[in-house]
Amino acid sequence: MVRRIVAGGGLTDPAWRAAFAEVPRHLFVPDYQRSARGGGQDRLTAADPDPRHRLRWLAGSYADRPIATDVVDGELLSSSSQPSLMALMCEALDVADGHRVLEIGAGTGYNAALLAHRLGPDAVTTIDLDERITAAARAHLAAYGTPAARSVTVVTGDGALGHPAGAPYDRVIATCELPAIPAAWLAQCRPGARILAPLATGLIALTVRSATEAEGRFLATPAFFVPLRGPSTTAPAPPAADDTAQAAQAAQAAQAVRATRTPPRIIGNDLFRFLLTLVAGPLDLTWSPRSGTARLLAADGSTAHVTADGTTRVSGPRDLWALAESAHVVFRDLGHPARSRFGLTVDGPRQWTWLDDPAGPYRWRL
Repeated sequence: MVRRIVAGGGLTDPAWRAAFAEVPRHLFVPDYQRSARGGGQDRLTAADPDPRHRLRWLAGSYADRPIATDVVDGELLSSSSQPSLMALMCEALDVADGHRVLEIGAGTGYNAALLAHRLGPDAVTTIDLDERITAAARAHLAAYGTPAARSVTVVTGDGALGHPAGAPYDRVIATCELPAIPAAWLAQCRPGARILAPLATGLIALTVRSATEAEGRFLATPAFFVPLRGPSTTAPAPPAADDTAQAAQAAQAAQAVRATRTPPRIIGNDLFRFLLTLVAGPLDLTWSPRSGTARLLAADGSTAHVTADGTTRVSGPRDLWALAESAHVVFRDLGHPARSRFGLTVDGPRQWTWLDDPAGPYRWRL
């Protein structure tokens, strides 16, 4: 596994290379699911009585791909990330001896073990909302059993609130997708601290200036993670029963059919999807090459459906395709800008993403 990551240009830091070589990933994924050839999911486990199945489990533990470790009713709640992406994030975190790290999203405990290997005992705190996940992470760290691994503080709680008892932190790393940067993280960091977090299918690396201010740019790589869960990040509650009819009427009134010159195939472009998510917020995006259609869905109920001939149907409180059209103008005129040209500024309650310059003409409020 380490040789593959190095061959791909990763793990240039010898300290991180040693961590990935020495921390046994298989101890942190004793039971997981993977897609079966005929469809559905296969369950692979270290406890399988068939040695051939155990060999598949072990080989999968060291494959360079994410591993689904907690799936409930078809929803992925927790996973072990792709090792090459983990290596990139660990190196991008830019830790140094003596640093204290807060990890948001305990997962299997593997990433916390890597951090602890690099920084030594009593340096890492990891937090997750789900008690089952944190219990498993504790058990895996205990099974690994090194002093550094046993010293990891595993907390059950809302990751958006951080963990004030362990503050101040020099580094914060999130392994879950965020809608915005929680204010509590900045307040629990030292000035000059670094926050690395997934946002809008990218990775933002922020430098903390004060308890309320931070700024930084996105890394060049794409990144896809399970969303952050917790009371402070919960979507608005649905309308009460008495309001259902009124809400349905409002949605019906907002429906419209029109034409567009923006090709629906642009939804299949990864860089454009990144820009559109910055402009419009988190979206469920679907592009079908076979039919030439694109579908967009937002949590507020807004939808857009665009066919190959340009027929556009939108509904809900926002015209999502109008946002896609304006984003496409920027994307086209600026030469398909890479993720690394975008950044994020946090200034008290205000947060905005930007292209090239925080004070430039291309800015989008989160």
